[in-house]
Amino acid sequence: MLHALSLEVARGEIVALMGPSGVGKTTALRAVAALQAFDEGRIDVDGFALAPGPVPPESRLVPLRRRVGLVFQAHALFEHLTVLENLTLALRHVLGKSRAEADGVATALLDGLEVGGRAGAWPRQLSGGEAQRVAIARALAPDPPLLLMDEPTAALDPARRGTLGATLRRLSAQGRGLLIATHDAEFARAHADRVVSLTS
Repeated sequence: MLHALSLEVARGEIVALMGPSGVGKTTALRAVAALQAFDEGRIDVDGFALAPGPVPPESRLVPLRRRVGLVFQAHALFEHLTVLENLTLALRHVLGKSRAEADGVATALLDGLEVGGRAGAWPRQLSGGEAQRVAIARALAPDPPLLLMDEPTAALDPARRGTLGATLRRLSAQGRGLLIATHDAEFARAHADRVVSLTS
């Protein structure tokens, strides 16, 4: 359970949120993404404010969905949709883009993350590293200024951790803020601009 957190993430900055299991790292990310209620304080994402109390209905969260993307620890890709369909779902049904517009955005993101050849694949056909890059592409599809990642190195070998770090640095160089919940102190030291530690 998370008791208190005061934190600001600037555009172009990678911030690692660290602490022991159960201290509230994932809770913090979910609250910022309006997937979990919080009791006190205030969350502001690029001018869109969330207040304590129940999570607002999704119809009121469209501006937030344009401002923040979340990459889940287990990727959470929809197994019944292809890679391309996973990326275009929110673009079409939440942000109102046409199929052609959504396909164009998704294809460019997949190509940029070097998984363009997997657009027609099902999630079960992806390697762990491919699934992660697809999940990052999906989170980036609305072009949010803030990207949240939950334990992104949990299932990666050292080489893939280095590749991920380079990817995150490219994303921050584009002017995005990144907030990463992680247990991986070595990864945080190598790739984060700042480390924030939560204590139980």
